[in-house]
Amino acid sequence: MAPRTILYTGKGGVGKTSVAAATARRCAAAGLRTVVLSTDPAHSLSDSLEAELGTTPTRAADNLWGQEVQAQEEMERHWEAVQDWMGDMLAERGVDRITAEELTVPPGMDELFSLLQIKAHHESGEFDAIVVDCAPTGETLRLLSFPDVAGWWIEKVFPIERKMMAAARPFARAMLDISLPPEKVFDDVQKLVRNLVAMNGILRDRRSTSIRLVMNPDRMVIKESMRTFTYLNLYGYLTDAVVVNRVFPADVDGGYFEGWRAVQQEQMELVRSAFAPVPILVAPYFAEEVIGERMLERLAGELFGDGDAGALLHDDLAQELVTDNGTAVLRLPIPFVEKADIGLKKIGLEVVVRVGGQKRTIILPPSLAAYRPRSAQFEDGALSVRFERTDDGSTGDEAATSS
Repeated sequence: MAPRTILYTGKGGVGKTSVAAATARRCAAAGLRTVVLSTDPAHSLSDSLEAELGTTPTRAADNLWGQEVQAQEEMERHWEAVQDWMGDMLAERGVDRITAEELTVPPGMDELFSLLQIKAHHESGEFDAIVVDCAPTGETLRLLSFPDVAGWWIEKVFPIERKMMAAARPFARAMLDISLPPEKVFDDVQKLVRNLVAMNGILRDRRSTSIRLVMNPDRMVIKESMRTFTYLNLYGYLTDAVVVNRVFPADVDGGYFEGWRAVQQEQMELVRSAFAPVPILVAPYFAEEVIGERMLERLAGELFGDGDAGALLHDDLAQELVTDNGTAVLRLPIPFVEKADIGLKKIGLEVVVRVGGQKRTIILPPSLAAYRPRSAQFEDGALSVRFERTDDGSTGDEAATSS
């Protein structure tokens, strides 16, 4: 049976590490052999758990292990031959060695290499639960969608290209003064792609894997989380909960903090509008730093109550977006409403759906900026909105008609 895997992601500074550590402690207390690992270059998991962690799983408590993954070690393990070849080629052309080495790693790849630890833990069979404190971005998870194409490339194109490179290598060095990649470079690339294809399968297994978005009740943070949420749904990754951290409690003193609380409550309406029907877990702004066993247990109690922190809290994609040759269809499950109750409007990249007195806001990918809503249908408890690409350069803002 595959281990329960939970990935926490969100902007930097929202408390992902604390939430991940609290979740891991709760899973361990339930009897699950649990590993919590950080892929954030600015590691703070050791501080949160008050334990000295290393690059391999280190025991932090009963049934609990912690790990701070070092991207550099993972790159050396998976990308060394490519780095050596590209570094040499750049150095030959006058680029200093340190800069050359930095240029050999595409943006986001270091995080991908770190996430491969999830695959290693899945294959080891040592853990019942894997909790991941991701780097402060959801963009890396988008990169994991590329194996959909890479699987075809490595099966069909890669063998032919490899043979062509082998034949051209002597000619390129003698006539063009260019070093084509040696065989070990192809071996590294092929191994990496196969690992990422396997990782893609793990992350899309909705029976055991889910992603949880962590945010603060601030408009800019919520908007960024909405964009991440759209991409997660677009690429088939299940979001089973949204965590809103550091919310001022109802009994906050008046004056300055009362004003902040009022603003936060307004933003909570946007959270409910954007992420329904995904469960929303709320944690208050504590009067002390969330580190150590006592405060992590307190945070877990606020988020999960007496419930199971490792449970799958939601088992369906909140939205689906399918594109095909200049058209796109957005599907939103909206049960228990009549189609006459639904209104729809697109403003820039935002689609605003009104159901009676409720409103839901979805942020579309930038690639759909020039798409205009053409029709909307409500059927079998779901709203399907059809978009078509405009050729006049307009933003495509308008309301769609429902049927």
